[in-house]
Order: sequence, then C-alpha cells, then structure tokens
Amino acid sequence: MAQLPTERWLHSHEFHLDSERQERATAKVLLLTAVAMIFEIVAGMVFGSMALLADGWHMGTHATAFGMTLFAYRYARAHAGDPAYSFGTGKVSVLGGFASAIALAFVALLMVGESAHRLIEPRAIQFDAALVVAVLGLIVNLVSASLLYSHHRDHGARDHNIRSAYLHVITDALTSLLAIVGLGFGKYLGWIWMDPLMGIVGSILIARWSYQLIRDSSHILLDGSADDTTRELIRAAIEADADNVMTDLHVWKIGPDDFAAIISLGTRNPRPADYYKQLIGHVEELSHVSVEVNVIQSDDDEA
Repeated sequence: MAQLPTERWLHSHEFHLDSERQERATAKVLLLTAVAMIFEIVAGMVFGSMALLADGWHMGTHATAFGMTLFAYRYARAHAGDPAYSFGTGKVSVLGGFASAIALAFVALLMVGESAHRLIEPRAIQFDAALVVAVLGLIVNLVSASLLYSHHRDHGARDHNIRSAYLHVITDALTSLLAIVGLGFGKYLGWIWMDPLMGIVGSILIARWSYQLIRDSSHILLDGSADDTTRELIRAAIEADADNVMTDLHVWKIGPDDFAAIISLGTRNPRPADYYKQLIGHVEELSHVSVEVNVIQSDDDEA
C-alpha cells in the first residue's frame, strides 16, 4: 500500500518549559536547606526552642520538596517525547507543585500541634544560643530566596514547580523570622509563651499558602476548563464565520504555556478542519486543537 504524505499534520507534543536554569538554582537551594535543617533541628533539641525546632522540621520537608522539584524537572525533560504520554510531560511540574503543597500542609499541621502542646507545657529555652541559630537560619533562607526570586518572577505564574519551591523558601524565612521574634520576647520580657505562639502564627500562614497552591495546581491536574475569556474568544471566532454554531467546546491546560482544545461545530457549509483552526489562530496559547465538523441539514434539504 502506497504511503500517503502526512507530514503536514504531524506535530510535537512537548509542552514542558526549558528548566535547566531553574534546576541549577533549586539544586543550590536544596544543599543550603539540608545543611540548615540539620543545624536547626539539633540546636532546637539542645536549646529547648519549639520555634527553632519547628523551623528545622519545616526545612526538612522543604528539602524533600526541593528534591521532588528537581525530580519533576528532570523527569519531564527525559520523557518529553515519550508516546506513552498523550499530551507530553507538561503537567509533571504541576504535579511536583501539588506534591510540595501537600508537604507544606503537613508541616503546618505538625507545627500547630507541637506549638499548642508547648503552650500548655512550657519548656526552658536557652535564648542566646537559640537566637544565634535562628538568625543564621534566616540568612540561609534569604540567600535561597534570592537564588529563586528571578525564576519565580519570570515563570512562577505558569510553572507551579518553581512557584512551590519559592513558597517553601519564603515560608522558611517566615518561620525563622517568627522564631527570632518569639525568642526575643522570651529573652527580654520573659514571655516564654511567645515562642510557641509564633509557631502557631507561622503554621496558619503556611496553611493558607498551601491551600492556594493546592487549589491552583489541582485545577490543572483535573483538566479544569480554561477561563471564560479564552473560551469566549474561541466561540466568537468560530461563530462569526458563515453560519457556524458551536455545539461543544473543551479547553484545558496541558503544559505551563499550552492549552488543548476539542471543538465541535455545526454548519450548512462545511470546510476542512484546517480552515476552522485558522479562525482561532489568534488565540496563541492553543497548541493542540481537534475540530469536529457536523453538517446541519434544514427541513428543505431533508425533503
């Protein structure tokens, strides 16, 4: 059987971001976080500071999250052309962000539980040593945030992986700052209860950020529909031509910058699928479009 020329209809399914710069920055942050984590957990246990210990635990989950971030980037790149993935590996970074958000929620739960226990049963704290460690932890967090900031600024809205990594660093900085505040009040005013109270305040803020990231990433993972503006642009372009009527429309995200669409329309004057794809060519985020054309027959046509 003769081979038909089909090259014009073939297209790539690689919808992931070029992430090598983000990977390098994340690897550096992972190393810094792991070192600070060990230091703070040991110091928190030795010096009796709940805020410091909570910050160390927090860093531990962040180190795990950064590991997941690196894995997601490398897995997406390694399997970008794998036909086993219908729309490529563009959602791997979203999955990494979702997993990191779950880790954030778990940290918040641990922090609020242990902090509440310390409010009920206060423990002695070696304030001077604990403050030194907390300040060092804050410095590490600020350095880490500076390494990730430009990537979050440029890609955070569409790359949930780097967004989650940046949020982990910011929450680390927040808990370090709260630890310093709590320890400072305890040392100079004798308000020992401020140390665990700062742990509770930090856990509430972390839970809020976690919820926002879970909400945004899960919408994409569950193939949530594109916003109304994008859908209306497609509908208006199709129905402005001839007597076309949109009968079904599905638009969903398949990568950080890419959407797929399945369009079903009815018309009395059918044209090739490419014709309708050209009508919506101005919707730049559409990277994979399937068009179903149904012929509408009037009563006169049927007679």
